[in-house]
Parts: sequence; structure tokens; C-alpha cells
Amino acid sequence: MTNKETTNETESTASTTDAQTQTTAPAQTAPDLSIGDLKNLALIIDVASTRGAFRANEMATVGIIYNKLQAFLARVSPAAPTTTETKPEDNKIAEATATAGK
Repeated sequence: MTNKETTNETESTASTTDAQTQTTAPAQTAPDLSIGDLKNLALIIDVASTRGAFRANEMATVGIIYNKLQAFLARVSPAAPTTTETKPEDNKIAEATATAGK
């Protein structure tokens, strides 16, 4: 094989590899996982356990994962505001609701 043939073969292989890389690159995106997804996952675990989806010997493992998930969500969830400001309209609505039940 001559130098010219080797160069052409190398270039052909390189361009084929580049074409394969370009077609597969967009498909390799990182999956998105949000806090809402994790909350839904905790809800799924809760519902599945109340419906008896897990065997008795699996409950300990499921409970450990559920507790870890709840602890993580408690750490990363935005804190609830500690001070609540009430508007005068809110007080009237609360008073009307309270007196209506009597």
C-alpha cells in the first residue's frame, strides 16, 4: 500500500467516525430530574406500600429508601415562610366561616 492510499483510507475512516459521532451525540443528553419528580416518587412508594405491592421481606429496604428520600426532600425544599401576614379581608373570611359553623 502506498502512502497516498494509506492517507485516503485514514481520512475515510476518520470521516466515518465523525459522522457516527455527530449522529449519536444529540441522543446522549442528561436526564432531567426535578424536586417535583422526587416528591412524586415518594408518593408512588407510599401508595404502593398501602396497596400491598411490596413483600414483607422487602419493606425494610423500601422504608430505608423512602426515609432517605423524605430527608433529602426536607433539606432541599424551600423553607415555608415563618411569618404570615394576614389581610383584613382574610380575617373577615375566617370570622364568617367560624360563626357560620356555630
